[in-house]
Amino acid sequence: MTAYGRSYRYVGPPGLMAAVRPGAGALPIGSAADFHTWISSCAPADLAEPFTFVIDLTGSLRLASRRSEHVACAGGERVLSAGEMGFGRAADAWKVGEVTNQSTGYCPEVTSWPAVAAALDRIGLRHPGGFTHQVVFRRCERCQEHNIVRENDFVCVFCGADLPAAWNVDPAP
Repeated sequence: MTAYGRSYRYVGPPGLMAAVRPGAGALPIGSAADFHTWISSCAPADLAEPFTFVIDLTGSLRLASRRSEHVACAGGERVLSAGEMGFGRAADAWKVGEVTNQSTGYCPEVTSWPAVAAALDRIGLRHPGGFTHQVVFRRCERCQEHNIVRENDFVCVFCGADLPAAWNVDPAP
């Protein structure tokens, strides 16, 4: 456990984890200056879609192209949260316009938001105050597949078994 609750280890396809090179994660963004350097390096076309993000165990935001895997962005390490994040301009400042916990590699809980908010606050980015799209993940206890729960229908899409009410994607501590 951390100051923000649970940390999440990668639970996605093993081949993606195996492809991560040590030390190859996205650079941590720990200040407004770091963010401005990072966003200035982005092509205008890239800004039209959300980016892959993780909050690392130090509480820093890490950003990569949306086509990047979360596990690569995190350098294979555990995270405090993960998902997708889009940016926009408000007057003369950048802000977070949309942010989700959509990461099928880490399957973070909706309750991981405080870690995201703290990282964004630390670098001075305005944000919506919560995930703009919340994704609920569960592991089926019968077939062990990971599921995204839609419309509060806690039924496994793979085998039809009932899914638990509480988050259970990663049984490891």
